[in-house]
Amino acid sequence: MKMFSVAHKTVFVVDHCPYMAESSRQQVECDVLTKRTQGVIPLAPVSKSLWTCAVECSMEYCRILYDVYPLDKLINYIVSDSEFHSLNSWRREDQSTHELMSALAAVGPPNPREDPECCSILHGLVAAVESLCKITELQHEKRIDLMDTAERVANRGRIICLTDAKSDTHVRMLEDCIQETIMEQNKLAAGSDRLMAIQQCELVLIHIFPQGDDTLVSDRPKKEISSLLTSEVHSVRAGRHLATKLNILVQQHFDLASTTITNIPMKEEQHANTSANYDVELLHHRDAHLEFFKSGDLHMAGTSTRENGLKETITLKWCTPRTNSIELHYCTGAYRISPTDVNSRPSSCRSVLLEQPRKSGSKRRVWGRVTDYRITDFGEFMRENRLTPVSESSHDPSGKFPVERAKAQLERHTRYWPMIISQTTIFNMQAVVPLANLIVKETLTDEDVLTCQKTVYNLVDMERKNDPLPISTVGSRGKGPKRDEQYRIMWNELETLVKTHAGATDRHQRVLDCIIACRSKPPEEEERKKRGRKREDREDRVEKNGTKDLEEKSWQDSERLKGLFDKDESEVIKDSPDSPEPLNKKPRLAPEEGQLTSKGPVSLLSMWTNRITAANSRSTRSSLEGRVLLTISLSCTNTLKMKMEWTFMKMARLLDDGFSCLTLLKDNTNPEAQRRRWYFGYSKRARLGLSAFKSMLRTDNIRPAGKIARTLGLF
Repeated sequence: MKMFSVAHKTVFVVDHCPYMAESSRQQVECDVLTKRTQGVIPLAPVSKSLWTCAVECSMEYCRILYDVYPLDKLINYIVSDSEFHSLNSWRREDQSTHELMSALAAVGPPNPREDPECCSILHGLVAAVESLCKITELQHEKRIDLMDTAERVANRGRIICLTDAKSDTHVRMLEDCIQETIMEQNKLAAGSDRLMAIQQCELVLIHIFPQGDDTLVSDRPKKEISSLLTSEVHSVRAGRHLATKLNILVQQHFDLASTTITNIPMKEEQHANTSANYDVELLHHRDAHLEFFKSGDLHMAGTSTRENGLKETITLKWCTPRTNSIELHYCTGAYRISPTDVNSRPSSCRSVLLEQPRKSGSKRRVWGRVTDYRITDFGEFMRENRLTPVSESSHDPSGKFPVERAKAQLERHTRYWPMIISQTTIFNMQAVVPLANLIVKETLTDEDVLTCQKTVYNLVDMERKNDPLPISTVGSRGKGPKRDEQYRIMWNELETLVKTHAGATDRHQRVLDCIIACRSKPPEEEERKKRGRKREDREDRVEKNGTKDLEEKSWQDSERLKGLFDKDESEVIKDSPDSPEPLNKKPRLAPEEGQLTSKGPVSLLSMWTNRITAANSRSTRSSLEGRVLLTISLSCTNTLKMKMEWTFMKMARLLDDGFSCLTLLKDNTNPEAQRRRWYFGYSKRARLGLSAFKSMLRTDNIRPAGKIARTLGLF
């Protein structure tokens, strides 16, 4: 019968009667200004109601429980006024603080004008007993596993009631009511397969009263009312005292312990170069402290007692993690933890954030960079959706309550609202602002539709002018998408925005129809765009590969000539008068086409003459190369020719190709000139070769060459 303890089921019953709307009288400062500024009226402090204090503290209880026990510890939350309202069930999918907070928001605060005679906490307490009799999923699984001995599966639970009791007599009346309800429900459960009789129930009644008032209810430790019911009473002031009490109770109810990490170094926001030490208190299962007790080193870690001895915590000092294997300690256990004050800055700073590495090497959180959020737009969004009090005399023709209208407006404004700058284009464009502000309205006038259409036409005009768009290039390489792709992204996003509101009225649909019509371009416009895209692609390919390919082709020809002249040079050197006569000299077996054949060794002058003759015989080659080579042959000594022949040969080839290209480019009637007008590579190299050749002509060794070159009209 000990398979399920009392901690398996916990039912919260929170009073929602009119007296819970009373102020707790614990003031909360709303003015964040530390220094008083002249002319600025400070904000008056506010105080929470008893209902707000009860909800906040009970939700902290639930949060800690879900953090440490996410599966096998269940909570059922019930609100009681003129009737009970069960906000969730024992199912696993209902066990989360998000579900409870959403349900509490729907319930709303207590109505102080409601008749208090019709409201009672008894409705919720009776519903709590009925809920304890229902079978949970875990209990059902155990009963199936132990089909023959299903009675071994125990049914125990706890009821925590937050109310404003009148007196001790009122408390005893509530206990008697719960006792009678348990007995009645056990009789019903005996004849049903879907219910389980209650073997044990703990009642924790917490009396809440405002600050400054005297309590009329006395504290009472746990007392056994019957074999099925035990009860305890706590009389607590609203505010921080209630939060502390529930924090202590959650540790007692679920066998939790406290550990405080001290001297945690943290950077200060105001002083980035300095750091301060903070303390963070964590709650976890009590078994995490067993090693301290076993080793006897508990006094070294330190213990401290707070809140009049009701709460103990073990203090551990922060130390910088070491990577030295000697100083590393082995792990003795892993336990789930929950911070005591989840909203405090030290607790949030110690929370680990998972970061996703980017390709560029920097780090990026999964929700985007902090500087990439639309912070300015969000501030404007908050100003446009502020809540203001309304008088009861104000009437809406549609018959909706102000809160319903506010929710509807917030829903319309957030149907499409990107949070990150790099994820949107239209919200970064001033030209789209009029349409974006009008399309979220509940109804549009004819003037509004006209304004939206003008905005669309302006975007069409921008696309026609090929104006740039604020497209984000975060995470992309290169120049980003092309201009047509940018406008396609912009139109898709604009259509997505308007589609989310197109079903509101016919005028909204007219705006969408205008966008669709403007996106459907005529065939000639599409053909023009296609030609423009092809031209851009061709220019990009030429820019990347064209110059490189042409240069490689030119240098391949030059290398071929250089190889031929290297062979000739070796033979010339061997045929010089200073070299000994070789024993066996092999004649050239395959002379180059167009080259004059001769028997025996060939001199450098004969080689140049043959080369010039072959070049002049070709109709497709200009005479520039031959004129340059002839000039060099007639003017330079043999030694100088051997040293500079390849340099001048390459230069002559460059001059030849360069001037030929310039002549072709100047010919406007030639269609080939139009196709090659974009290319200026050869002409550039021709100018470079011309400049180098002029500088060489100024030297003393080849001054006659300059005279002859000028005579021939080369320069």
